[in-house]
Amino acid sequence: MRQPEEPTARVTIDARGILKAWNEGARRLLGHRPGQIVGHPAAELLADPATAPSLAGLAGLTRWNGTLTLLREDGAETAVRLLAHRLTGDDGATEWLVVSPGSADATPTPGSAEAPATAGDEAPESYEEMAEQSFRQSPCTMAIYDGSLRLRGLNQDMERVLGLTVDEVYGLRLPDMVPGADSEIVQRSMRQVLRTGVRRHHESAVRLEGYEHVSAWSVFLAPLRDTAGRVWGVILSAHDMTVQHTAQRRLLLVNEASTRIGASLDLVSTARELVAVTVPDFADFVTVDLLPAVVGGVDEPSPGPLSGHVVLRRVACRSVLEGSPEAVVQVGGTAFYPDASPAAECLITERGILHQVTDPGVNRWAAQAPDRAASMRRFGFHSTMAVPLRARGTTLGVATFSRHRSPDPFEQDDLLLAEEITARAAVCIDNARRYTRERETALTLQRSLLPKVLPEHAAVEAAFRYLPADSGAGVGGDWFDVIPLSGARVALVVGDVVGHGVQASATMGRLRTAVRTLADVDLPPDELLTHLDDLVNHLSMEAMGRPGRSARPSGRRTDGEARGESAGSGAESAGDVGATCLYAVYDPVSRHCSAARAGHPPPAVVSPDGTVEFLDVPAGPPLGLGGLPFETVETELAEGSLLALYTNGLVESRERGGDESTAALRAALARPAEPLEDICDAVLKALLLDRQTDDVALLLARTRALDAHQVVTWELPSDPAVVARVRRDVSAQLTAWGLEEAVFTTELLVSELVTNAIRYAEAPIQLRLIHHHSLICEVSDGSNTAPHLRRARVFDEGGRGLLLVAQLTQSWGTRQGGVGKTIWAEQTLPVVERTFSMGE
Repeated sequence: MRQPEEPTARVTIDARGILKAWNEGARRLLGHRPGQIVGHPAAELLADPATAPSLAGLAGLTRWNGTLTLLREDGAETAVRLLAHRLTGDDGATEWLVVSPGSADATPTPGSAEAPATAGDEAPESYEEMAEQSFRQSPCTMAIYDGSLRLRGLNQDMERVLGLTVDEVYGLRLPDMVPGADSEIVQRSMRQVLRTGVRRHHESAVRLEGYEHVSAWSVFLAPLRDTAGRVWGVILSAHDMTVQHTAQRRLLLVNEASTRIGASLDLVSTARELVAVTVPDFADFVTVDLLPAVVGGVDEPSPGPLSGHVVLRRVACRSVLEGSPEAVVQVGGTAFYPDASPAAECLITERGILHQVTDPGVNRWAAQAPDRAASMRRFGFHSTMAVPLRARGTTLGVATFSRHRSPDPFEQDDLLLAEEITARAAVCIDNARRYTRERETALTLQRSLLPKVLPEHAAVEAAFRYLPADSGAGVGGDWFDVIPLSGARVALVVGDVVGHGVQASATMGRLRTAVRTLADVDLPPDELLTHLDDLVNHLSMEAMGRPGRSARPSGRRTDGEARGESAGSGAESAGDVGATCLYAVYDPVSRHCSAARAGHPPPAVVSPDGTVEFLDVPAGPPLGLGGLPFETVETELAEGSLLALYTNGLVESRERGGDESTAALRAALARPAEPLEDICDAVLKALLLDRQTDDVALLLARTRALDAHQVVTWELPSDPAVVARVRRDVSAQLTAWGLEEAVFTTELLVSELVTNAIRYAEAPIQLRLIHHHSLICEVSDGSNTAPHLRRARVFDEGGRGLLLVAQLTQSWGTRQGGVGKTIWAEQTLPVVERTFSMGE
C-alpha cells in the first residue's frame, strides 16, 4: 500500500534568535509541541550551550548547512542534519528558515517506513532497480558506452530518437549507428573523456532516420566510474536544440541583414547585399528584380499593386553554384514574368508567395516560359518563395528565393523571415532610389549653372575639371568661372558652398550670378567679397526665417563691424548658408594679378621654369561670418605663368595629411609646358584617391601678355586744345594697326571722352588704346565721380555724349582705381576675310 507522507521538520527563527514557528515535522523530530517552544530562544535546543557563540557568525551568510546535537523533549540528545536559509519576513525583518530531513543517525533502508514511496502501490525491491528504471524512463536522451566505446545501454528516449532498440544496436559504436562527420567528432571527444576523466560538451547537426529536417543536438559526455573511482565507460546525454538553433539562426540572419544591407546609398549595391546575406545560409539561389522606373531613378514608380504581365530589370543574383548557372536572365537584363508566375502573383497580391515546385507546375512553366522550366528541371528546384519589395506604400520589385541543393523545403516561418529581410532591404533600396534621384536632380541643376565651356580670352588660356562627390553626402556646391572684364582683363573665380544636395546647388547658382554681376561693376577683389558676404548673410537670415539686415551702402565694414560688433556677426550670422570663395583679376597689359579670398585655399602659381609657389593671400573669414575685412594682394606674373585655383575637396583627405597633399599638388603642377588638359588630368590622378568624399573644382589658367605694339598710352594735359591732336594721333595709330574702318568712330569716342575728362574731371588724364580681338579705348582721370547715362531734353546743351558712346560701341563702363577712375569703351572689329587662290 502507499506509505503516508512524512512531513519535513520546519522551524522559523527571527533575527534575535527567538523561535517564531514550529511545525508537525519538528514536533515528531524533537517531541516539543508548538505551544511549549514557540517564543523561546532557539539556543535552548542546543545540547552544548557553548555552540551558540559559534553560530553568531552565520549572520553574514544567506544559507548554511551542517549537523548539530539537539535536545529532545525527554532530555535525550540527538544529532540532526540542518539546512538554514536567511529570508526577509513580511515585516521586512531578517529571519531564518531551518529545515531538517531527520536525525543524522537514521539512515533509511529500502522498504522501511522512512524510505521514499514509489508512484505505485509497491516499493522497488532495491535502489539498483530504481536507478535502472530511472535511466530507462529518463526524459533525457541517454546512452552508455564501455571502455571500447561500444554501446552498452540506451534509454527509451534514445531508442525513440534513433528508431532502434538497444538489442538492435548493442555493441555498436556511435558512427556505426549515426554515420557522418559529426559522429566521428563526438567519438573522438568520448576517447578524451575516457583518457582524462573530464566532462566534455559538443554541438552537432545530423539528419536522423525518420526526421524530416536536419536536427541540432547539444551533446554532453561524462565519465562513468566504478566504486573505486576508475573510469570504465562514458555516458552520453543529448538534448534536441533544433527549435532553439533554428530560431537563433534566423535571428542572426535578421541581425546580419540589418547591418550589411544598406551600407551604401547605391541601389545596385544594396540589392547585391541582399543576395549576399541570404546565400547560402538561407537559400541556394536568390534574384532581385526591380521595376524599370526604380532602376532608372528618374520616374516615380506607380503606387498600388501591379497587374498582368510584369516587366522587371534584374539588378542582382547569387547562387551556391559558381557563376549562377541557374539564371535565365543575367544581371542588367529584362525579365518578363507571366501573370501566373510566383513573381507576378506576389506583386499583384502584394504579399509573399510560398511555392513548392511540382511536375505539373513545371509543365505549366514550360508553356509560358520554357527556358525557366528547363532550368528548374536541370538543377532540381523544389521550393521557391517570391516576396515583393515594398517601401512607403510603393512597390519596387520582387526578391525570389529558391532551393535546389538544400533538401529542406521552405516553410511558413521561412516566408516570414524572407519578408522581414526584404522589408529592410526595400527601405534601403527606396532610400538609394530617392538619393539617386535627388543626386541626379542636383547634378543636373549644378551642371546647368556651371559654365559648359570657358570663353576664349586674350589674357589667359583656361581649362577646368569638375567632379561631384561619390559619397552618400550628395552633390556639393563647388563652382568656378572665367569672367571677361574691361581693359582685356579677366576674373578667375572658384567657390565652395557649405552643404550638399539641391539646396547647395541652388545657393551656388545664386552666388555665381552675384559674382558675375559684381564683376561687371569692376569692383576690386576685396570689395567684391565684401558685397558677396552681405549677400550670404541675407541668404542665411532667409534660411533661418528671419528678415535680412540691410546691406552696407558703401560695401565696406565700419570700425565697429571690424571689431565684430555688426549685427551679422556672432550667432545671428550663423545660418544654414555659408561659402568660401577666391576671386582673382589678371591684367595682360601690366601682367599684374590681384586676388582676395574668403576662407578658401590659396591659389598656386607655376612659373615658366616649373617652380610652384602658393600666393600669400590673407585667408579672410568664410562668407557669411562677417566681422573681419578682406584683403587684396597684388603680384606680377611672368608671361606663360600658370594659375591653379581649386576647392578643398582636391587637397583634403582622411587618408593623407595636408603637407602630403600639398607636395602631391606641387609635383603634379610642375609641368607648365604641357597642355592644360593633360595637367588637369595629372592633378586629379595624383590628388584623388579611390573614394572621393567631396566635390572637386579645378581651374587652370595660363597667362598671356599683350605685346607693346598692341597697347598705346598718351599722357594728356588738362587743356581743351589737346583734343584735336589726340584725334590725329589716334587716327595715325589705327592706320598703323590696319584699322582704317574704325578711325571715324574711334575719333568720335576719343573726342567725347577726353573732352569730358578735361572739362569735368581732374588731372592726371591718360588715354590708352588696346588692340586684340576688339578695340578698347580707355580714358583715365583723377576724379572718383562716375558719369551716368541719361536722356537729354530737347533744349539741353549737353548730356548726349555718353548716349553717343553707348550707341557707337559694343559696351562701355566705368571702373574705379586706386586713384581716380577709368571710362572705357569697346568696339567690335570687323572680320577680315581672306581669299585663297588654287595654288595656296
